[in-house]
Amino acid sequence: ADALDSRSLCLLRETLACHHGLADFAFAMQGLGSGAISLAGTEAQLARYLPRVAKGEAIAAFALSEPEAGSDVAALACRGRIENDVIVIDGEKTWISNGGIADFYVVFLRTEDLPGTRGLSACIVDADTPGLEIAERIEVIAPHPLARLMFKNCRVPLTQLLGAPGEGFKLAMRTLDIFRSSVAAAANGFARAAFEAALARCQERRMFGQRLGDFQLTQTKLAQMALRLDAAALLTYRAAWERDRGQKVTREAAMAKLYATEEAQRTIDDAVQIFGGLGVTRGQTPERLYREIRALRIYEGASEVQQLIIGREALRTSFKKLVSRD
Repeated sequence: ADALDSRSLCLLRETLACHHGLADFAFAMQGLGSGAISLAGTEAQLARYLPRVAKGEAIAAFALSEPEAGSDVAALACRGRIENDVIVIDGEKTWISNGGIADFYVVFLRTEDLPGTRGLSACIVDADTPGLEIAERIEVIAPHPLARLMFKNCRVPLTQLLGAPGEGFKLAMRTLDIFRSSVAAAANGFARAAFEAALARCQERRMFGQRLGDFQLTQTKLAQMALRLDAAALLTYRAAWERDRGQKVTREAAMAKLYATEEAQRTIDDAVQIFGGLGVTRGQTPERLYREIRALRIYEGASEVQQLIIGREALRTSFKKLVSRD
């Protein structure tokens, strides 16, 4: 399971996102929902769920976020009470991708009364399990299936526990570390699509007797877009390569996600500006990309959280160097 190939994952997401956001979304959410099973599932769980996901016969979902626990995973309040051979789940999940259409959910919950991230576990909940309800379908600026889930005395066999009890936080972080770099890759795909559209527009659009691309201000904007694209790609594939070598990539993945998503937003905004009024017209590529990119700066760790991770890792590395000198 740890041999999940991050570089291939990134290449796939960049290519799909460059084509269309929905293609990337469908692939990524299948991967995130099934990735945790790949990492920690028993032989029976692997056999039951993964072949159906691979064949497109089942839709997966990753249920981590809650109304009061998004980036702050330690604040999870959804409870899982272990009674003999069942887990009784009570609580709420929100902003769940594929919510309402998934065939199963990987749900993170609190099974022990321990502070912070200790006491968190994960389990697989089939969508037709009694006690699981779709409380609300959430509409956002880009067309993605999102929902709020309610668990009321939802009883799941103990065999659905994913990994050991109390290991849920580690599993969530392992899964997100793999996919965080791929979020950067998706942002690169969106940015590349915007850049290509902007280049075509600069060749076609004429004003004041010359092409839009002949103006120095336009060339400067294109240069900045190209620079952002290459820098983001280097950060993204460094993180993926290091992860495939078995290295810890918490810092590298955070850098890739932060830079790629923030700079993709700027690149797409530049493309909108180059298109002028057409750039905000429904159905035009820059308009679609403008809506699709925004969520990437929030999900799987908001930009502000990535900054905290990078700063914390820098301090930790500096402290280790000081200790080693002593």
